[in-house]
Amino acid sequence: MAVVTPHGNGKEIQFLDGPRSRWQDFKFVVKVALEFIRGFRALHFSGPCVTVFGSARYGEDHEYYVLTRSLSAQIAKLGYTIMTGGGPGIMEAANRGARDVGGRSVGCNIVLPFEQKPNPYLDKWVDIRYFFVRKTLLIKYSYVFVIMPGGFGTLDELFEAMTLIQTGKINNFPVIIFCKDYHRDLLEHIEQMKAKRTISESDLSLFLVTDSIEEAVAHIEGSIQRFGLKPIQPSKWLFEKP
Repeated sequence: MAVVTPHGNGKEIQFLDGPRSRWQDFKFVVKVALEFIRGFRALHFSGPCVTVFGSARYGEDHEYYVLTRSLSAQIAKLGYTIMTGGGPGIMEAANRGARDVGGRSVGCNIVLPFEQKPNPYLDKWVDIRYFFVRKTLLIKYSYVFVIMPGGFGTLDELFEAMTLIQTGKINNFPVIIFCKDYHRDLLEHIEQMKAKRTISESDLSLFLVTDSIEEAVAHIEGSIQRFGLKPIQPSKWLFEKP
């Protein structure tokens, strides 16, 4: 009886060899560890954060910028720190909204050859070289994700968060997709995934889709009780004023 090989030529598979260096791998691991340590040190006292994702390419006169600024101001009033990728556009609008109402504003900035420089509305930020380190930091300090109109990076963050929640790797914190019209095709594709049974119907409850700032803020407000978050009490030491 003849043995049929995948290519039908009777030859064994020849595996390809590429450039590999255990020393280079070790140095990379050290660099990643140092990135994490630097991020943890910079963001440790940021407090519970709401992370806002969106495009870096919208100016301050664009409707999405204006909307993000207003939304973030209302979220900051709840006591959350507003966290973003630290860059311009929607990220700047979110940090600016927090600044408008005296809220805290932090950024986890990705180092890129274009687009990405820390915006002027950050109280604190950290520059990160690797996207996967940045995503881990954003998730570590976040209690809520808000998805505004954006590109590949924004969708990457959305589906990363949804996957981690779906698989129970992180707490089921609120994910809010803003601007129904912009995300119409995406939402239709998610419905198709449900119809094709690549996701469960219950997975649709993992996120809220809205155009309402009031609805989004009310949804986020519920997470304060759910996670047991409490207002910080001003501390007094001898004759110091709080």
